Amino acid sequence: MAGEILRRRVPFVALLLLLCFWAASANGSEYMKYKDPKQPVNVRIKDLMKRMTLAEKIGQMTQIERSVASADVLKSYFIGSVLSGGGSVPATNASVENWVNMVNEFQRGALSTRLGIPMIYGIDAVHGHNNVYKATVFPHNVGLGVTRDPQLVKKIGAATALEVRATGIPYVFAPCIAVCRDPRWGRCYESYSEDPAIVKAMTEIISGLQGDIPPGSRKGVPFVAGKQNVASCAKHYVGDGGTTKGINENNTVIDFHGLLSIHMQGYFSAVIKGVSTIMISFSSWNGVKMHANRDLITGFLKHNLRFRGFVISDWQGIDRMTPIPGSNYTYSVETGVLAGIDMIMVPYNYTDFIGNLTMLVNKNFIPMSRIDDAVKRILRVKFTMGLFENPIADLSLSHQLGSQEHRDLAREAVRKSLVLLKNGKPGYEPVLPLPKKAAKILVAGTHAHNLGYQCGGWTITWQGTSGNNNSVGTTILDAVRKTVDPSTEVVYYEEPDAGYVESSKFSYAIVVVGEHSYAESYGDSMNMSIPEPGPSIIKNVCGSVKCIVVIISGRPVVIEPYVAQMDALVAAWLPGTEGLGITDVLFGDYGFTGKLARTWFKTVDQLPMNVGDPHYDPLYPFGFGLTTDPVKEN
Repeated sequence: MAGEILRRRVPFVALLLLLCFWAASANGSEYMKYKDPKQPVNVRIKDLMKRMTLAEKIGQMTQIERSVASADVLKSYFIGSVLSGGGSVPATNASVENWVNMVNEFQRGALSTRLGIPMIYGIDAVHGHNNVYKATVFPHNVGLGVTRDPQLVKKIGAATALEVRATGIPYVFAPCIAVCRDPRWGRCYESYSEDPAIVKAMTEIISGLQGDIPPGSRKGVPFVAGKQNVASCAKHYVGDGGTTKGINENNTVIDFHGLLSIHMQGYFSAVIKGVSTIMISFSSWNGVKMHANRDLITGFLKHNLRFRGFVISDWQGIDRMTPIPGSNYTYSVETGVLAGIDMIMVPYNYTDFIGNLTMLVNKNFIPMSRIDDAVKRILRVKFTMGLFENPIADLSLSHQLGSQEHRDLAREAVRKSLVLLKNGKPGYEPVLPLPKKAAKILVAGTHAHNLGYQCGGWTITWQGTSGNNNSVGTTILDAVRKTVDPSTEVVYYEEPDAGYVESSKFSYAIVVVGEHSYAESYGDSMNMSIPEPGPSIIKNVCGSVKCIVVIISGRPVVIEPYVAQMDALVAAWLPGTEGLGITDVLFGDYGFTGKLARTWFKTVDQLPMNVGDPHYDPLYPFGFGLTTDPVKEN
């Protein structure tokens, strides 16, 4: 009897399902698993992949610069990603609304395609949301390594994510986990330390940017907690900090054991923490361009480390595989994609890239399996971060940009990143902390009242700026004025001569000098000197009055010839927008705690020189840093 009932019901159920299918088809609302957030990510990927054409897949692998992007371009070419290069903004001093509207306009173009796959917008947020006017600019990594405080760095990651999301952007090209082994490298300030253990510890910033991975998660699978977090990008894989003479994009000569023990440590940790993407380095390893290194990208990263996010090229990274960039573009596309790069930061000539890759697949030079691997990885990140459910940004986080809470966090990071290298001449009492109450003090130097220099490269523009009109923050001069007693006269003179200093009866002087702003190859230096008039200002001031010298730089610089003249010396690195973090410690509201995360050399002839080297003879060794106690009543 039961079997009879079952036989009668089965045709009825089948008929009901058929009617549901007809109804759905009539309404144009076919059930698509990839659009259902309740489905497992792998099911959604599989469902979407089987619907995609070759053109749609190659579009996902293409990242273009915002200056050549439009809603029509994204729709016509199925573009998977758009980015802002350094300093590429929708308008000068663009507002949160400007940013959100621009990103949403591009997104609507992506969503209007046949399958409605959202694009992912990426930006360099390497020390805060550094492209954006009014954002909080944190110290560069060279200073954060000094803190040896992974939890502080995690908080900075979370704050940066909020400010980036405030502008409608869900993806950042950070952190840089290079291990800079030669400070002549123009990107050394993007590195936390010469010590791979410190760099590895500082990958905790990934958990701040993306959120903590849930307990029991599979290792290597990308993770983004929600709409207040961003997908992050560990860079630049691998060995970028070990190039010969520190020359940017040069060759790193080291055996495989050395590569693993020094340069790979941060990537082990980043993959475990669920980093979403990894960017390939312009540099070479033992003569092989990293963008062409299939063994390290596909073999080691994807297979051995089981990294499941996507691999992205650097800016025109595949073009630079040839001695003359772009001279054999078809070769570059083929070699880069076969090496295992999933998304190509084109960033301008996207029709050339798409045309070449399409031809290479159609002629079987690149197998469809390689394209499918790339697209699955890209879609995995997009699904995991909730981009399909929340593709359109709003203004709900606009109050986070440059918030006081974030500026307070940056101020804490500044004071913890300072290293006190000298405090008093031999036989004399310590100079620091300074008294807030004094008759008259001098603040001098090229960097004392220059927010652009204080922030360094990768701030508002790619190379950074000079002056106080491009960012919002507190210069060191302004911080001094806000900190000292109201009765103290503060005199600012950028380049005073010795006669003036001697005759003016100052109680003491604070001299702030250092490097000009730079980024990447423009910062490569073989002499590592402080540019004039910095040394002359030190000589003029310190020869005439008790002086405290603050060095603003992206790395250790040549200072040995001047140290004897100074009463106190502070390495402030590139502290960012919150100058009050410096005066917090100079005037004793907090004590100095920072310890060098980089060796400070005597002369450039010693370079490269890192802790543990046989010829180690530094001016100030790795781990050095004098301490002071806070002053309870100042």
